[in-house]
Amino acid sequence: MNWDQVEGNWKQMSGVLAKKWGKLTGDDLAVAKGNMNILAGKLQERYGLAKEEAERQLNDFISGFQGHAEGNGEVAKEGAPVDMQTLKIGM
Repeated sequence: MNWDQVEGNWKQMSGVLAKKWGKLTGDDLAVAKGNMNILAGKLQERYGLAKEEAERQLNDFISGFQGHAEGNGEVAKEGAPVDMQTLKIGM
């Protein structure tokens, strides 16, 4: 999965991101709308991370999510239900 796909599936991904980084607010995620730079900035604000560390964590998260998506051949689509296995990714 890449950031274009994250943006395309933002409703589902924002829920997964909120589970992973609980300090992110709904407003933080709404403002980011899948933009990695904005999301990294929000991680910096909420967790006191350096820019490089926030970007690394996001890239690691997406890499881990990609492995899961490739493993079962499915990627969450808008309107599709998100199961518990999907929510556990990156935790």
